[in-house]
Amino acid sequence: MTMRIIRAQIEASIAVKKAVLDNVKLVAQIETLAMMCETSLKSGGKIIFAGNGGSFADAQHLSAEFISRFMFDRAPLASLVLGANNSAISAIGNDYGFEQVFARELGGVAKAGDVFIPISTSGNSPNILSAVEQAAQLGLATTALTGLGGGKLAKLCNCLCIPSGETARIQECHIMIGHIVCGIVEKRYFEGAC
Repeated sequence: MTMRIIRAQIEASIAVKKAVLDNVKLVAQIETLAMMCETSLKSGGKIIFAGNGGSFADAQHLSAEFISRFMFDRAPLASLVLGANNSAISAIGNDYGFEQVFARELGGVAKAGDVFIPISTSGNSPNILSAVEQAAQLGLATTALTGLGGGKLAKLCNCLCIPSGETARIQECHIMIGHIVCGIVEKRYFEGAC
């Protein structure tokens, strides 16, 4: 019984990744996001991530890949994750409401030329939506990682919509895409075209 469950979960993960692989538009969007990140970094910009819950953990993970290293030792690439300063989050949440925790912080750290990558499996997180609206006002290039259909985010910015409604499968693909983007950027930034 347990072996069947394990195999079914692995097969479900593979099926969604295969759907991403077969989606020509989505693959092209991944390439575009990588090029946006490279352009931003080469012009003195940074990559900014945000997310809630598991997506916050994914945002931290992906930001760390840029700052530390991914495939090889190299200089850090400018990246940060919104929400990592607990004092700021509690102050903003208390003074302005939880819907503003990312938007307020983004307004303080971002500049035109930065890339903003919000992560929301549903595409409907109010604090992510507010941050995307703030990003537009700041002139940031924004591409969201989200799930099937993109939710409300699809009306506000470019979205990489994973073709699944299952949170675990969506998150697995978000990490995969983040790793692909980081790998491309790292290679092109430090070694030239790949």
